[in-house]
Amino acid sequence: MNFQEEVRAHRDLDNFLAQASVVLDEKATTLDDVLRNMLELLAQEGGEACDTDAVMDSLFTDGGGGKEANVHLLCETIQGVTASQTGVHYQQSWLCILTNVGSLQRRHVCVTRLERPQNWGVNCCEARYVMLILAPPRTLGRTFGTLFSDISFRQKLLETRTTEEFKQELVRRRQQLAVSEGPAVEEIDDTDPRKGKRLKFTDFLKPGKGVYDDLRRRLPLYPSDFTDGIVGPDRSLLKYSTTAIFLYIAILLPAIAFGSLNDESTGGRIIIRGICDDYAIDFDAFYACIGLWNSLFLILGGLFNVSLLMKLFKRSTEEIIALFISIAFVVDAVKGTVKIFNHFYYGPTLATTNATLVLQQIKELLENAQSNGSGLLAAESEAVHATVYLPDSLVLCTRERPILCLFLMLATLWLGYALYLIKRSPYLNAKIREVVSDCALPIAVLIVSFIGSYLFLDIQLPVFQVYNRPIFNFAPFDKLTGMNTLSAVGLGFLLALLIFIDQNIVISLTHVPEHKLLKGTAFHWDLVLTGLINILMSCLGLPWMHAAFPHSSLHARQLAKVEQRVENGHLYTT
Repeated sequence: MNFQEEVRAHRDLDNFLAQASVVLDEKATTLDDVLRNMLELLAQEGGEACDTDAVMDSLFTDGGGGKEANVHLLCETIQGVTASQTGVHYQQSWLCILTNVGSLQRRHVCVTRLERPQNWGVNCCEARYVMLILAPPRTLGRTFGTLFSDISFRQKLLETRTTEEFKQELVRRRQQLAVSEGPAVEEIDDTDPRKGKRLKFTDFLKPGKGVYDDLRRRLPLYPSDFTDGIVGPDRSLLKYSTTAIFLYIAILLPAIAFGSLNDESTGGRIIIRGICDDYAIDFDAFYACIGLWNSLFLILGGLFNVSLLMKLFKRSTEEIIALFISIAFVVDAVKGTVKIFNHFYYGPTLATTNATLVLQQIKELLENAQSNGSGLLAAESEAVHATVYLPDSLVLCTRERPILCLFLMLATLWLGYALYLIKRSPYLNAKIREVVSDCALPIAVLIVSFIGSYLFLDIQLPVFQVYNRPIFNFAPFDKLTGMNTLSAVGLGFLLALLIFIDQNIVISLTHVPEHKLLKGTAFHWDLVLTGLINILMSCLGLPWMHAAFPHSSLHARQLAKVEQRVENGHLYTT
């Protein structure tokens, strides 16, 4: 319904606020009981007597059956639907019921918020709001249907505690719809890779146009990116805090894991150590040079609208690349576990790192074996080689280490997933379940870390190497020759290509229609900004950065207000 053109919509809602009855946290579980409680409240507050049984009969097609009827079919209802690429989905959290009662002198409206979502059959498996409108014009039902079709509005109503707060949210929503300029239509922009005109070669010959359009669209919204979770009607300090904690742990753990792998493969450096050693090139300077070339290519790509090439990527391509990234995370975790088993479970571990002492003891064992002709020396008389068994004082039994590592890894996975799913359980209250689910990963990491560090003190776990080096190390560019600088162009271009593909796919997957993000994208400006940031990172010897999967998508998911629905026996979230 268009609230600008329909004058009746304003009048209907104003009358509702003055006369409507509101029931919060209704404990009844069946639709019949909920409707009867609503009718009794209307009779008390409305000042008009009505036959409850007669009204109940008018609400259902099998009204003559009374209480003996096993199945009730509502005569007239309004329910929202959402169309997507996968089909049409019902909004199952609310239900508007209408009927005409001839004995009533005026129309009555009652809204009930159930204490828990109820399953009332097909297309109504998660009912939370019930609206009962008696003696209505059809436009009144459409008015409330328009209000409750917004998931954000339903979430705000869920957070109200009193009927006055409930009505204030209705007033605020009515004012928003009244002053809005109709449904938001996103501008058709030929610089947005996801829409607009078909890709043309001339689009790349408009330097700076994509960056200008991105800044014009996003720059006014940057302050609200930092304040939306703290101030305003949509503030949510709790979700703001839990998301920050979740992101910190979600970014920290892969950084430590991949940093450890790079440390082992590059001798304590970041990358390209082998090339520098082979050609006697200063690592810090060569690393910074590659980063600067990479930044230059990224900035040029943003200025010349290269992100428009994302028009050639379909959703399936983006999902496949994201799947490969996820598989890479799993493979690295498995490879690390296998490496720990190979080192500690199958290979012997010496009790001391003093090689001289070990060789001296082995020499003494050989001399004793030769002098005795038996004992520790197990060999045939004609054999050339002999087998020497080292004493227990020289060899440590370390098989418990990989077993404990495997246990801690699986425990973190299980506990994190179990806590994430707690929001679907009946335990605790809804707010606590949401907080525990949002903080599932940090809680799991802290609990399992405590178990591994304090409950298994006797088992020495493998630790990461830490180097005592300056955090910031400005690159000595004077150590590079002209040929060294030119040789870094190819590596910088390959790195820029990798960051270009990864970042743009991450942005596309984060701004999927399911997330319902409202502020738009900035493909070209984000690419330029990544290049500018990496200039500083390169000069200071720090790791390069860009938008990464799955952190960006998880960030949007953590901040979202979701609503669950059941379709064909499966639970979905919106």
